[in-house]
Parts: sequence; structure tokens; C-alpha cells
Amino acid sequence: MSAIGELSTMTRRKGPMTKEEKKANGRDNKAAYFFLLPWLIGLVVITVGPMLMSLYLSFTDYNLLQPPEWVGLDNFVRMFSDARLHNSLRVTFTYVLVGVPLQLAVALLIALVLDKGLRGLPFYRSIFYLPSLLGGSVAVAILWKQIFGTTGLVNQVLAMIGIEGPGWISDPNTALGSIILLHVWTFGSPMIIFLAGLRQIPNMYYEAAEVDGATTLQKFWRITIPMLSPIIFFNLVLQIIGSFQSFTQAFIVSGGNGGPSDSTMFFTLYLYQKGFGQFDMGYASAMAWFLLVIIGAFTAINFIASKYWVFYDD
Repeated sequence: MSAIGELSTMTRRKGPMTKEEKKANGRDNKAAYFFLLPWLIGLVVITVGPMLMSLYLSFTDYNLLQPPEWVGLDNFVRMFSDARLHNSLRVTFTYVLVGVPLQLAVALLIALVLDKGLRGLPFYRSIFYLPSLLGGSVAVAILWKQIFGTTGLVNQVLAMIGIEGPGWISDPNTALGSIILLHVWTFGSPMIIFLAGLRQIPNMYYEAAEVDGATTLQKFWRITIPMLSPIIFFNLVLQIIGSFQSFTQAFIVSGGNGGPSDSTMFFTLYLYQKGFGQFDMGYASAMAWFLLVIIGAFTAINFIASKYWVFYDD
């Protein structure tokens, strides 16, 4: 009997496995667990272990120098009266609710342009993706600080046309806006995903719409957006999660203090100050779990709302 015939017979046969088959399955399982072992060790030691320790510390008063002292829910109750924490939430929510939609809009616009089949598309795709690789780095944050400084490139350009620009990152009214602009500039990653999604939309829909006399704008709203809605939803969830965890940009641009006047005090930056600046690790751990709850709530809301606007072409 051929190998294909044996395989067909095995798949058709029902009933309990023989001892030889059980031994073979056992050997396969052991080999699988062996290859998974490094990942499992990393998951427990690097991820699950620190998370459980952080959860324990969130109910303690711990300053790194003395043993943790159990305080129950005191750290969480403390948050209700912490004015700087409330301000950091306001700053973070502004950053997320303004920066994410702007970034996705720019990413989609560039993807639509690149989808037209430009010459040298791989080159443009790489150039536009580059900011996503560098945008969260310390070097780019320092460069951004220089560009938007009092004597930075932006003000030098404005001076050429007779406009005296402010100190963009030293003015409480514009400091957060400059960081949001940096976030929007890192549109490369969602752009690549949008571009891949656009390439999957069947052209027959556009051809049928043209026969019906649809305009370019109508085709965009009636075909492109509905067909691209799963990609939009995917990018939206990823970018919201990433934006809530943003830290490097605010730390470098503000010099680590969230200034001026706490206008760039992100929640993660305030958490860092509490944990590694004031060594209040118990409170910082409670803040970290509070942030996890916020991100989880936003993600859940997105998934619940998605059934009203996300279209899956089954």
C-alpha cells in the first residue's frame, strides 16, 4: 500500500489508538514541549512573574530599600486625590484622542497615493516607513527638540517670512502639540498595513461603481472605507494601545520633568517619576495596573463598537 493510501486509511479509521500510536504521539508531544521550553521559560520569568510581582506590590508600600509593607487598597485610593495624576491622564487622553486619528488619516492618505502605482514604489514605501522605525528613538526625540526649540529650524523658517515663532516645546500651549506632531509623523507602520489592505480590494467593485456613474469621493466612502474597515479597526486598536504607553518622546522633549507646567506629563512619565525618581514602587505598580485597566477598557469598547461599523466580506 502506498504512503497516501496508508494515510487515508489512518484518517478514516475510528476507535481508540493502539499502543504504538500513543507512543508516537507522546514522542511528538515531548519534542514540541522541548522546542517550546525556551519560550515558556521566557514567558514565566520575563512576563508573567514580573506582572504578578507588580500586582502584589500595588497593594504595598515599597521603596526598594525596605521590605514591602502591606497597605491594601491605599495606593488605589490615593489616586483619587493625586492632582498630578489627574493632569497626566488629561494629557495622555488628549495625546491619544487627537494623535491617533490624525496619524491614521495621514497614513491612509499616503497609502491611497502610493496605491496608484507610482514609479519607484518600493523606494517611497521604504522612505515613508522609516519614521516608524526611528520615531520612538531617543535620537529622533532629541532632533525634534532641536527643530521645535526657540532657535530651531521651524522658527528659522518662520523668521524668513517675518514671523517670530514661539518656543514650541517651552510653551505650555504648544508643547503637547509638538509631541502629537511627532506621533503623526510616525505614520509608516499603519500606512504599510493600509497599503496591503488596499491591494486586496477587488477592482470589480470600482468598475461596477464607474458604470453606475459614481464619483471618486463616492467610491471612497461606499467601497474603499467599508472594504478597508477591518484594517482600520486593526490599526486603531494597535495605535491606541501603543499611544497610551508612549514615554520616550515626552521624556526627552521635556527633559524628564513633563514640563513646561506639566503640559507633557504623560501617565507613563509620571509613573516613571514615582517609581524610579521617588522610589515609590508600590504606588507606581498600582498606576501601572490602572493603566492596564484603561487600555483594556478602550480595547473592549473598540471591539464592542466594531460590530456597528466594521464590514467583513465573508
